[in-house]
Amino acid sequence: MSVRLGGALRELRIHLCQTSQQSAGVREFINKNYVNIKKENPNFPILIRECNGIQPRIWARYDKGVERSAPLTNLSASDVLAALKQFVK
Repeated sequence: MSVRLGGALRELRIHLCQTSQQSAGVREFINKNYVNIKKENPNFPILIRECNGIQPRIWARYDKGVERSAPLTNLSASDVLAALKQFVK
C-alpha cells in the first residue's frame, strides 16, 4: 500500500468515535495503515481527532483553504483507504 500525499492537498483530518461500532473500520484503518502512511509522508499533517458519539468523517484541506469531506460511517478499513485515496487525486 502506497499513498503519496501532497500537491494541492495540504492536510487530512480523520474524525472518529473511540467506542462506537460505526467507527470500527476507521479504528482498524488507523491501527493497520497510519504508521506506514506517515512513514511515506513524514512532513504531511495527518490529524486524528477522537470524540465520543460523533459520526466518523474524513476532511481534506487544499490550497486556498478549500475543504472537502466524506462520511466514513460503517465502512471497512479498505473502504476508508479508498475514501482517502479519492482526496489525493
